[in-house]
Amino acid sequence: MALKRAPETALARVEPGVEPWRQEQWQRLWLSIQSKSWGSLAVVPAGAGAPRDFTLTVAMTLARTGIVHLGVPIQVADGTQIQLSNVAQFLEEIHRLRKAGDLILIAAAAPRESPVTASLAQAADAALICVLLEKMRWSEAKETIRIIGRERFLGSALFRPSSSRDFIPDSRFPER
Repeated sequence: MALKRAPETALARVEPGVEPWRQEQWQRLWLSIQSKSWGSLAVVPAGAGAPRDFTLTVAMTLARTGIVHLGVPIQVADGTQIQLSNVAQFLEEIHRLRKAGDLILIAAAAPRESPVTASLAQAADAALICVLLEKMRWSEAKETIRIIGRERFLGSALFRPSSSRDFIPDSRFPER
């Protein structure tokens, strides 16, 4: 199974005419996660409550920010709708890309919404927990961290919803 790229329209638009990856908040978030060592990074929602494409949008925007920063391709793997029957094949493709030297961001669904999220996040080198403020419950975030394993997370990113489809990273990147 080959990984597919999301269309350009999947990228978050925060300010008209300004690409998200050119915004300071996204650049700060990218530099924060880049300060840790990883080749594959699972982007995991803290819980249910966000739009279905929340982590895919975050992963796509971070990938674009990283491409601008590093000048190398960064792959995005959409694991938000992976079924149990496809997990092994999906992870084999991730492994193949990593072996080839690619950086990969894996967008995952909330563990409550997908039984395979923990497996995807645990197969990655590290994970980033993404909290959509005012939409997700802290109790569910704690459960997500417990299920995946606290040691897997390099940190957390807080997002403020600016409209039904746009997300703005908070300027903070709390350490675990």
